Amino acid sequence: MMPWYGHNLSGWGWFAMSVGMIVFWGVTIIVVVAVVRALGRSQDYPRPPAGPSPEQVLAERFARGEIDEEDYRRRLSTLRTSTAPNTDPGPRTTSLPPS
Repeated sequence: MMPWYGHNLSGWGWFAMSVGMIVFWGVTIIVVVAVVRALGRSQDYPRPPAGPSPEQVLAERFARGEIDEEDYRRRLSTLRTSTAPNTDPGPRTTSLPPS
């Protein structure tokens, strides 16, 4: 017959209970912090750009002497026209004259 120890836990029982309580409170704290951070994040503020703009890179290349002034101005005008909002009405259709 197996002896009963009443409500007392052995050494391993206390260890398991202590580890379980630490894990429980750790997970609880992590979840609370994650929820607070997610709710506190505002979508109103735009994120800063990841790096320098193409115009800044071009200006740096010009300042280092990698490109001359003519090349700089040509590339700068190309950048400014390609980054402008698209005002093109769409593809052009040509009609053939009646035969």
